Amino acid sequence: MKQAWMGVVLFTIAWGVNAQERAALPAAGTPAANSSEAVSWTNDSGNFALAAATPSPNAPAAATPTPADPADPKYIIWGDRDDYRWQLGIGLEYLRFQSNAFNANLVGLNTDVSYYTNTWLGVEGDLVTGFGGDVYPNSRAKIFGGLGGIRIGGRRARWEPFAHGLVGGGHLQPQTALGGKTGLMVQAGGGVDYRVHARLSLRGEADWVYTKFFSQNQYNLQVLGGIVLHF
Repeated sequence: MKQAWMGVVLFTIAWGVNAQERAALPAAGTPAANSSEAVSWTNDSGNFALAAATPSPNAPAAATPTPADPADPKYIIWGDRDDYRWQLGIGLEYLRFQSNAFNANLVGLNTDVSYYTNTWLGVEGDLVTGFGGDVYPNSRAKIFGGLGGIRIGGRRARWEPFAHGLVGGGHLQPQTALGGKTGLMVQAGGGVDYRVHARLSLRGEADWVYTKFFSQNQYNLQVLGGIVLHF
């Protein structure tokens, strides 16, 4: 009888120890169960081991980072921009002047400023300078002029053709026996701008230039090449 009671006591003790060891195991789905480290223990019934070398198939996949949207460019390469309505053109010009008093090949600087009131119509001001060789002994040909008018041209593409018409006055040297040095100037023609950057273009232009010096009419040709700044 005493041996039977001793067996019951030993069985109860062994069952309690085993239950405590099972309660110490990590629950499924917990960080310990999903880690890559192996968990092992030993008791009287044998060796037990829990290994999780790979993540649990039920664990959510890591979110793939999405690249941030690129910031909008500050400037476009070319195109229709209301904030670039002003144009400053600077170029080297050649003017073939012909009159009854003298003929001259004049080379100088041409500067014009334009402001577009919309995408195709603008107002323009132009300054003309030209210097040539001697037409009389120790008398070189020179011309200075100022004109204003309108400009028509697109601002939507890399190639931007334009046309313009300008009216103003000029001052011609040297003085001759045929009359005064000042007279009317009218310029009509056009060209094309090639946009290499939002703020910079290359320009080629050809114009017919009418002048009235010495109480006579002159019909002249002008060509120029230069750059245009947009702002």
